[in-house]
Amino acid sequence: MSSPETDALRAAALLARDGRLEEAIAAYRGVLARSPGLADAWYDLGLLERRVGRFEAALEAYAEALRRGVSRPEEVHLNRGVIYADWLHQQALAERELERALALNPRFIPALQNLANLQEDLGRREAALATYGRILELDPHSFESLARYAGLTRTVSAGDPIIGRLRAAIALPAADAAARASLGFALGAALDSCGEYAQAFAAYVRANRDSRASAPAAPRYDRRAHERYVDELIRAFPQRAAPAGAAPAGAATAAAPQPIFIVGMFRSGSTLAEQLLARHPAVRAGGELDLLPRMVHGELAPFPASLASVSVERLQQLAGRYRERLAVLFPGARQITDKRPDNFLLLGLIWQLFPGARVVHTTREPLDNCLSIFFLHLDQRLGYALDLEDIGHYYRQYRRLMAHWRALYGDQLLDFNYDSLVSDTRPAVERLLAFCGLDWQEECLAPAAAGGAVKTASVWQVREPIHRRSSGRARHYARELAPLAAYLAQP
Repeated sequence: MSSPETDALRAAALLARDGRLEEAIAAYRGVLARSPGLADAWYDLGLLERRVGRFEAALEAYAEALRRGVSRPEEVHLNRGVIYADWLHQQALAERELERALALNPRFIPALQNLANLQEDLGRREAALATYGRILELDPHSFESLARYAGLTRTVSAGDPIIGRLRAAIALPAADAAARASLGFALGAALDSCGEYAQAFAAYVRANRDSRASAPAAPRYDRRAHERYVDELIRAFPQRAAPAGAAPAGAATAAAPQPIFIVGMFRSGSTLAEQLLARHPAVRAGGELDLLPRMVHGELAPFPASLASVSVERLQQLAGRYRERLAVLFPGARQITDKRPDNFLLLGLIWQLFPGARVVHTTREPLDNCLSIFFLHLDQRLGYALDLEDIGHYYRQYRRLMAHWRALYGDQLLDFNYDSLVSDTRPAVERLLAFCGLDWQEECLAPAAAGGAVKTASVWQVREPIHRRSSGRARHYARELAPLAAYLAQP
């Protein structure tokens, strides 16, 4: 039966469906101001606040949903756990929320999956293996869990049981393209680790093909369009930005958190660079923050064309808000790394917002870098990552853009090479700390990950002593990479 409140809730849901999120949030808040006992409406409000990036407001809405007796409270605890883990960097609170969800429903697989992922992020290998094993007992067709389980095991030969298990799962009719992709990347990694390189490469080719098939609506990489975008960026920032004037009232001061930006291609050593810096007592690891991409796709859209009409005062306000957000996420921290590799596209903006910013640009042998991207199960929206030729094209455009930034801001840009780091660690770390204005700390010779969370594909590599195993990895795939090598060698 219709009522004013149900009609209002239906209208709010339609606004959300149409992407009019702020209007939907206002509509839900209007209903809840009149009828605060609607627990499920508080849950829906929490979902929307999370989508627009107001995570504290989302947590409050979810808490109200729990107090009001929401149906399926385990889902609310799960969502709260995701916010704490992925956005607020409070892993202990995330784990508490997931445990509460599982106390309500021990068979709640999404909470178990998130718990296992969190255990991986925290470096608890045995705990994560046990949790993935528990999931597979509940659902043998949880293919993503099997893929993650395989990634935590060590294979020494092609006859290892986990390899047979992965092959059998890929062949099951129940495994759709997304499942085959996850399993295929895990299979490729297992075969690579035991030296079966030809089989590994074939597995990765199939996995990338399945990954693309699993997301048919994802944009394909358009080489000409990306070239035009790089051209736009170069035109939008033709010269070094003039120093900004006095900051407006309320803007960030020198006492506010100072970002250290780490950029480069994915799989170029950015996580290792961040973890080395995080060993310094003056630095906190921020991880892959989405603050700048949100800005670019939000109030600065369409970027970079919008910068032609943005005032210095507006840029100062945006820089102040960025720092304010850092202060909320990392209370008390003075220097925080923003390790978003593809922020290399936004360096012109970064230096307009923060004229004195230091940028660490991680680099690696090009073939190793491209191969590592092809071997990683990245988001399908990064369409270039699914094809070696596209990766090569993207790499050349990246190289072209970085040459432009280096010509303008070379004194504020450090090329931090992974291969040099692993071959002679101390001089590389000395240069890194000096560039960032940090005094020498012996602890910075080893990564910091052992005591904290790491939320990238390098989660296990950076927990090991620095090693050379990944340097020169492309030599095992020389035949398969010959066309790419010739393409990258072109001027």
